[in-house]
Amino acid sequence: IAADGQVVVRFGRIIAKLCLDRRCSTELLCATEQTHTISSQLGIVARVKAVTAESKSSSELLVSNARNLIQAVLHVLRAAEAACVKGLRQPLPGSEEEEEVAAFCTQWRQNLLWHRAKETQNSARDELGLRKTRARAEPTLTALVQGQSPQAKHIPK
Repeated sequence: IAADGQVVVRFGRIIAKLCLDRRCSTELLCATEQTHTISSQLGIVARVKAVTAESKSSSELLVSNARNLIQAVLHVLRAAEAACVKGLRQPLPGSEEEEEVAAFCTQWRQNLLWHRAKETQNSARDELGLRKTRARAEPTLTALVQGQSPQAKHIPK
């Protein structure tokens, strides 16, 4: 889990580097640093627990750190969504990891815009002409990462 947290940190740093909006980039960098810290802490706790005797407090600490990491990763993904919506610059040629991340985010953004356009055209209207919302949620990076979307793909490593 800690190693996967570091993958999300790399992902967030790349998005922050490519982000056109300075505030989104700053928010994303703060979220990635928090995730990096929690991920490192979880790795340390896991290594210590592996070599020490089984105790309830160490297990609780491990679970607590894992939950904190999950929350931090979700924060990174939400900040990455905002950055993607604001826009990303083109990665430098030859940087495969940046190109892969940018392509992943561009595909997600296109799915989001397509979903929003479809909802606008096909949604029912109430008596005031306001669009009714449906139970179908917009596509999110979190859903893609968790594999809940039909177009689910992995985060590039």
